[in-house]
Amino acid sequence: MKRNGDTKVWPFRFFCIFKTKMTKTETLLWNSIEAFQIDETDVSLTFSQRLARENGWNKNYALRVIEEYKKFLFLCCVSTTPVTPSDPVDQAWHLHLTYTKSYWNNLCKNTLKREVHHNPTKGGKTEQDKFYNLYGGLQQIYFQKFSSYPPTDIWHDNDTRFSDVNFQRVNLSNYWLVKKPGKQLKPILLTLFAIITGILCIQAKGIAVFIIIFVILTIAAVIQHFKDGDNNQSGGASGNGSDTSFWSSSDGHHHDGHSDSGCSSHHGHGGCSSGCSGGCSGCGSGCGGGD
Repeated sequence: MKRNGDTKVWPFRFFCIFKTKMTKTETLLWNSIEAFQIDETDVSLTFSQRLARENGWNKNYALRVIEEYKKFLFLCCVSTTPVTPSDPVDQAWHLHLTYTKSYWNNLCKNTLKREVHHNPTKGGKTEQDKFYNLYGGLQQIYFQKFSSYPPTDIWHDNDTRFSDVNFQRVNLSNYWLVKKPGKQLKPILLTLFAIITGILCIQAKGIAVFIIIFVILTIAAVIQHFKDGDNNQSGGASGNGSDTSFWSSSDGHHHDGHSDSGCSSHHGHGGCSSGCSGGCSGCGSGCGGGD
């Protein structure tokens, strides 16, 4: 299957010659979503501050992610095809779901006039390929509705979006986080370590020990290289790609990298059922589209 976004440049940019504008109904919906306030004014820890803290983002980046999260919600409602969020947008969505009154009452019931659900993936290559393509398709819809390209530091290219999957909650009070060396640097560091170890061994027991250790480390470097290559081929969510600030977190938010989509009806409104790497199935004129 040929998948969208196989290059680092969004392929839709070469085809979006004719742009569509928002209808009157869509404009009213977007104005309502844009005016929606997630941050509470009477709390010491706001939603945007918590979002920044739990993802290691600076405040400005977190506020920009929230704006893109609102755009994603809008696209969920007006798209006739399924849409998929970027990983930073997905993190905002995850966190907002824990603010149940804000999400279900203030956003879904009073602002969107419909329920937008979040379901985990069923797993497997078919699901992975589906959401890979849906993510690329959302970029085109974004361009058509907002007449601009998505910011690339929040809406990463497909290869980046579906590359890194090894996320876990970490208590920063108990652990130090040290960035691993890049792929290009790893062989150099291993070689330097081997040379230093070899010099010490030569002084102690002769060159034979050095040769043995060097061969072992070389084999380890090759194994690590292929392991990194395998990890890059797996599906999942990417990092945020932003400048970070260091926050201590006692109640961090879990990233689970799941995805799925569907569309159901609740209380007379079209309800968009969506997931981490999935998104709203697209309700068209029934969810905010139309004239």
